[in-house]
Amino acid sequence: MAHSQHIIVAARASALSLVQVQEVFSALPTVDYELLKMASFGDKNKHIPLLNNCVADDFFTRELDHALLYGSADVAIHSAKDVPYPLPAGLELLALTAAADQSDSLVSRHNLTLETLPAGAKIGTSSAQRKAEVLALRPDLEIVPIRGTIEERIAQVDSGEVDALIVATCALFRLGLEHRIAQILPCKTHSLQGNLAVVGRANSPFKVLFSAIDIRKTYGTVTLVGFGPGNPDLLTLGGEKALAAADVIFHDDLIDSDFLQTYDAETIYVGKRKGQHSHAQNDINEVLYNAARQGKNVVRLKGGDPMVFAHGREEIDFLQSRFVEVRVIPGVSSGIAMSSYTHIPLTHRGVASSVAFVSGHSPETAQTPTADTLVYYMAGTHLAHIVAKLIPAGRSPETPAALVHNVSLAGQKTFFSTLGELQYALLKNTTPVLLTVGEVVNFENKQMQHILVTGTHPEDYTGAGIITHTPLISIEKIEHSALAEILKIEIDTFDWVIFTSRYGVQFFFEEYEKTKFPLRRIGVKEIASVGRTTTAELHKHSIYHLMQSPTESAEGIVDFFKEYNCTGQKILLPRSQKGLKFLSSELQKLGNTVIDVPIYNNKPNENAETVDLQKFSKIVFSSPSGVDAFVQKYGELPAKTLLVAKGKTTFERLQTEIQ
Repeated sequence: MAHSQHIIVAARASALSLVQVQEVFSALPTVDYELLKMASFGDKNKHIPLLNNCVADDFFTRELDHALLYGSADVAIHSAKDVPYPLPAGLELLALTAAADQSDSLVSRHNLTLETLPAGAKIGTSSAQRKAEVLALRPDLEIVPIRGTIEERIAQVDSGEVDALIVATCALFRLGLEHRIAQILPCKTHSLQGNLAVVGRANSPFKVLFSAIDIRKTYGTVTLVGFGPGNPDLLTLGGEKALAAADVIFHDDLIDSDFLQTYDAETIYVGKRKGQHSHAQNDINEVLYNAARQGKNVVRLKGGDPMVFAHGREEIDFLQSRFVEVRVIPGVSSGIAMSSYTHIPLTHRGVASSVAFVSGHSPETAQTPTADTLVYYMAGTHLAHIVAKLIPAGRSPETPAALVHNVSLAGQKTFFSTLGELQYALLKNTTPVLLTVGEVVNFENKQMQHILVTGTHPEDYTGAGIITHTPLISIEKIEHSALAEILKIEIDTFDWVIFTSRYGVQFFFEEYEKTKFPLRRIGVKEIASVGRTTTAELHKHSIYHLMQSPTESAEGIVDFFKEYNCTGQKILLPRSQKGLKFLSSELQKLGNTVIDVPIYNNKPNENAETVDLQKFSKIVFSSPSGVDAFVQKYGELPAKTLLVAKGKTTFERLQTEIQ
């Protein structure tokens, strides 16, 4: 500067803070400044530990910020990592200086290293991150909170209060204490460790003065760009301009890699598909930051919209808290694109006036809003878990639902269903998937979907669509089963008869009719059935007084017995030879006596027609043995096909097969 300027500088009164002020002004020798020494809230309250990360962002800057806002100081100088984010209204960063050494050092008695410290040694630190990293290397050490100036903390080492101390290397060098370094630690430190920050009032006339030492003038910018759901035609003009101007593009899934080759920028994949994360989010934040620090024009290209289930705000906060300029260019969110590409409206007059976008990424935290239409992103993996929350929350099992895979791409596929059906349905190796729930789904023509029904009877599936029935199981009655003797001798002694399939009913009554006993001997029993088809078969035999499982599986029977505390009952369970023992086992656990009688067998249908699976959007399975027969015939369950099970046990068999 050609002329002298007088500035009032606020700084904390510690020796390190005063050295930092001298460091800043050593680069501005013509500037005359007056020092205003202050004690921050953190300086006055050294009893408050920092290890729990519960202190306010302005713990070390609050009083200095007030001095700036109220005009008693012109600028304040801080360690950059202590500056709160965001800065208080009315303040701005005037300059960020180049970083000194950014490592951490160990200070210890007798200069012992981390490896040579004895087990149980106490290490003082004020950082939760440092604590975690040290314990990862030496879990046998004790980490204790420590506060005070650098000199005060080192004094605690020398007096034996702690055995060692972790401290920023740059602080030791600035204070001339580098001889106390026992070891440079291999720990990750804060991105701004070693940098100094000059803070002043917004639009301060001193900003130009400090621009000479502001390293941000060499920084590049980061632009978050939404690519849409995958089709390059949906990229906005603003997004295209940002890509054309980029030096480096960090992109994730759903991005057409061939399309990106049309740009001059370096392209780096940082996708995070389930189970195939190339980078953790923290690592992505760091690579964006480092590229911007190198002066590069950075584009972070995201599928959909950067601010909808895309970690956009996390990246903004990380970068802006490190003083990197960030722009955001919106993209077409997948839920919006899905509506256009499937013609399923998200709202419709008289049908739906509200819509909610929900993350399906985590089944534990999936929400069930009361909006008319729900769109779940990332729903494919946790489909059954999401539905298991929606129905108890008040959605009818008959509520229409649609699953859409690869929205906007050539391989887009839509699967129509209901919530009740989706309780026991899954998609193998099919991501990304959007789940849309609500009456608006009915606007599309479900009649055109092709459905393969593999059970023994075509009525095993009653939904809409073009049905192809290829029974994979054949049913055979077991002749001379124990049922005949039971019917003749002890049928009167049973409290319950539970039927799990139509065939159990059919063969039971074939045998019963041979006894010539009046039907009332059965009719007076408590009768339970699993599934609507089983109940319909009982109706053929004039059995109307019965309890039908509220689900299509035996779990509903067990739940009923639990709810009404049905114990001490004698139960007859006529079933398949291959039937799972779940029902009888659970009823016995409740204190009941179960007579488990196989009366029919099922085996693979050797005459079943082989069909082209590619034309079907849905395959329906009625039993675990049907799943086994399918795999035996076709080799494996197909991907990109909705696999529907009639009941929990069959669903569990499907899950086992695809794992």
